[in-house]
Amino acid sequence: MNRTARDYAEALAQYQAEFRGIAGYYQLAFNLHRLGRLKHVMERSLVKTLARKYRVRVSKVYRRYRTVLKTDRGPRRGLQVTVERGEGRKPLVAQWGGISLAHKTRIGSLDDHPTQVWNSARNEVVKRLLADTCEMCGSHNGVEVHHIRHLKDLNVRGRAPKPAWAQRMAARHRKTLVVCRVCHEDIHYGESRSRQNS
Repeated sequence: MNRTARDYAEALAQYQAEFRGIAGYYQLAFNLHRLGRLKHVMERSLVKTLARKYRVRVSKVYRRYRTVLKTDRGPRRGLQVTVERGEGRKPLVAQWGGISLAHKTRIGSLDDHPTQVWNSARNEVVKRLLADTCEMCGSHNGVEVHHIRHLKDLNVRGRAPKPAWAQRMAARHRKTLVVCRVCHEDIHYGESRSRQNS
């Protein structure tokens, strides 16, 4: 399964679930249409977050995932990500948009148990820890997390070339790196060891 596509699908599903919950809560309000402003802000936040995370332009996110969604009130523009899972399993389909903001005078149905967003119970760091694999050498022994305070600390001008671990964190735009005990000690004591040996 394409990791990037799955991340896009999870983000779309999360934003859609949150907006659907807000729209559902206010569905009897006479000025429900004013949530259109919130929808616009959330959509921009969604595409900018994805664009920043994967270092692409916002326009590229729109070009790749923009579609026309079929709704009970006719076609609506939105975003859709389809993740093929193979082995005869149905693909995962996540959508953003298509939620009507038309004023209602009565509630037809109320969904008290919405579908859970995939893997929403665990954040990315937890999933990477549960994989029990060092992201530097692939070892499964004593896996732990190396953490830095700011990503900007990895890109200070005038410094010597960044070590492999810093390059990896900068490339992935992450402040955490899951490593084994040996690699973690090399990160913290590698420089001093190399100076002592020289």
